[in-house]
Amino acid sequence: MKSKSLKLSSLCLVMMGGYQGLAAETQTQLLPLFKATEIPALCDANLASMQKDILIFENRKIKNKAKAGAYLAEWDELHAKARDFGAAVGLYSNVDPDPALRQAADDCELKISKYQTTLYQNPKLYAQFKKLKASDPIDQKFLQDILEQFEKTGVQLSTEKQKRLKDIIEESTKLSQDFAKNVRDNPHKVEFTPAEMKGLPDSYMAGLKKNEKGNYLLGFDYPEYQPFMELAESDEARKRYQTAYTRRGTEQNLQFMKKAIDLRYEMAQLFDKESYAHSALEFRMAKTPEAVNSFLEDVYSKVAPLEKQDVEELRQFKAETLKVPREKADITRWNQGYWSEKLRQAKYKVDQEKLRDYFPTEAAQKWLFAVSSELYGIDFRPMKVKAWHNEVEYYAVHDTASGEFLGGLYVDKYPREGKYGHAAVWGAYGGSTLNQRRPVSVLVTNFNRKGLNSNELETFVHEMGHALHGILSKTRYSEQSGTSVERDLVEAPSQMYEEWARRLETLSKVADYCEQACPRVDAAMTERLKDVKNYGRGLHYARQTLYAQYDMALHSKDALKTDPLKLWQEMESKTALGYVPSQQFPGQFGHVMGGYQAGYYSYMWSEVIALDMLSAFGDQLMDKKVGAHYRNTVLAQGGQKHGEQMVKDFLGRDPDSKAFFNEISGKN
Repeated sequence: MKSKSLKLSSLCLVMMGGYQGLAAETQTQLLPLFKATEIPALCDANLASMQKDILIFENRKIKNKAKAGAYLAEWDELHAKARDFGAAVGLYSNVDPDPALRQAADDCELKISKYQTTLYQNPKLYAQFKKLKASDPIDQKFLQDILEQFEKTGVQLSTEKQKRLKDIIEESTKLSQDFAKNVRDNPHKVEFTPAEMKGLPDSYMAGLKKNEKGNYLLGFDYPEYQPFMELAESDEARKRYQTAYTRRGTEQNLQFMKKAIDLRYEMAQLFDKESYAHSALEFRMAKTPEAVNSFLEDVYSKVAPLEKQDVEELRQFKAETLKVPREKADITRWNQGYWSEKLRQAKYKVDQEKLRDYFPTEAAQKWLFAVSSELYGIDFRPMKVKAWHNEVEYYAVHDTASGEFLGGLYVDKYPREGKYGHAAVWGAYGGSTLNQRRPVSVLVTNFNRKGLNSNELETFVHEMGHALHGILSKTRYSEQSGTSVERDLVEAPSQMYEEWARRLETLSKVADYCEQACPRVDAAMTERLKDVKNYGRGLHYARQTLYAQYDMALHSKDALKTDPLKLWQEMESKTALGYVPSQQFPGQFGHVMGGYQAGYYSYMWSEVIALDMLSAFGDQLMDKKVGAHYRNTVLAQGGQKHGEQMVKDFLGRDPDSKAFFNEISGKN
């Protein structure tokens, strides 16, 4: 994101409900706006209304083996109505400029979470759904999903266990909020002297704050941190900044994480499961921790030797550059990015900061809209609406051929204090063909205002992949709209779409959308960018594997005996770059606290599917026929089919992992 990777496109996806604000005459779909003081009363009223509707449904006289359709439609409508308010609340707790509103939203989310647990522990409701008989595959999938939600929430448990589960879920939700808040709202600034800023471009320096001593004050937003780590010449300054960055969650977050993994283990025990991983994976494509761990071991066996090669190449390059013996050319956690950038510039003639001239931020957005429009036959129409900040943009998305209004897209591109710090998409509103509800996606990033480098351009395209997955959904039920797919499939459409930020066919068009003349990407530049992407894949995939293996270890049967920081120190110490004393990566690893627990593996699991689906486009990314087929068989289906079936429908065959293993081993 929580998208959620520590590659920016990892902390990227947050799934929520929505708000029905369709105005037919203007064809918009808008989220409501609140004042902080309004939220508590609105929250209570929303929950009271939901309770009233649920009681009516609970007392319906339903015959055994009754046709499910009408009851599923009623359930979906009342459930979606209840989520309308919750969608905005969940979004604003992460992006609203007012800290009082963010806190009120957090408080409301706790109430909503508590209510949902009570709802899905209701045996009378569960019995109602058990009576139903689906008449087609879509109803069968939705009915199955609903029953599984009751079972995952403990409807079958004893009263005593249900109460304990409710307490665990409530406490876990609060821990997740507080963990994220410590990272997001950390006001600390790291101080650097002018000498320590050597190597950073004027465009970077221009927007920075200074203190009374004339020293620069840097925070933890991506546009400040990442360029510094790649360009600042001071080794000590980079180490100090990186250490502060990994500790920005504070010591308290380590305590929150430990408490959370202990609670999850206890939750699994209530269901007689060996570990939280066993419990969580039961309803995913992977099914078992054994399958996940086997997959990760397979990946690591391929990338571990490549990681060592990458580090050795960097060490050799550093030695030659500084004209020192190889043994004195150490590559460390805090200088790896710096020397990687130096090597990329020297070997491939690609300067990531100069790429911002090729990809001005506003031009990149216009280009991305144009590419998406052509590929999927859609149209983005800008509209002036009130939003949570005056820089937020809104677009009504229409089908080009029919003119049909498909849904809405909010775009919140630039960093500000108190805003979610990475890149993510909130599926803020689920669509339904039954109820004419239109989906809404909210795309949130923290980009440099001047322009994007190639990694950031990929992030933009990746997040748009999530947004389109929501907007182009055409599901019967809103609960199955958009990204409501298995967790280990959800990243695949976005990962596949990243390729559109890499090939000449599409990249060469960015210059067409520059307000002022900007350089055009040519074939030679595209090849250099490809080399840059391929360079360091050992380090990248080894790191991703480490994150995933760490996540699985946290949620194993040994969870109660596990100290998150000590486990991280032990695991990271075995990598090519080792562990840096005093750094506290776990305290800011939001994935394991915000929805990707026992699920970080899904980034690579999804990439297997993404690269396989990409093969259908061959050498023509802008093939409209393939784009339409993909839109209909995957994006439009949301979660109303199982993931594996959608992939089969698109490819016309079973999924294959060959393309992925070629990618990670450098054979592409």
